[in-house]
Amino acid sequence: MASRKVVLIFPKDKIDQPIVYKLIKDHDLAFNILKASITPDQEGHMVLELTGDEAKIEKGINYLKEQKITIQPLSKDIRVNWEKCTQCGACVSICPTDALYVKDRHTMEVAFDSDKCIACELCVDPCPPRAIEVHF
Repeated sequence: MASRKVVLIFPKDKIDQPIVYKLIKDHDLAFNILKASITPDQEGHMVLELTGDEAKIEKGINYLKEQKITIQPLSKDIRVNWEKCTQCGACVSICPTDALYVKDRHTMEVAFDSDKCIACELCVDPCPPRAIEVHF
């Protein structure tokens, strides 16, 4: 069983179509909506975690491309500016998946595991130097 987190960008003419329903029904995939922003007559954004056989995930991704849905891997949308980071740890205490964590308790160095990140954005506001940005 494979899993892939993706950002889907829907053009405004596709917002009212059952694209995700068909993706799941016709390609036998499970999904978890991590974030969605869909407004009628505007571009929509959705962050999904797709789960299923790797071949079925690929077929599902190809279906989305045929529907003119822009697809981006989630990991490209998370940015931590380590030069701005003061290692205060404010992000660590709020991260629900432990994607941001203290790497070394002696130095209190903060680290980021993008595989665990669900792009919930809870870490953005508490970051005093604004070193964390989430782009969809």
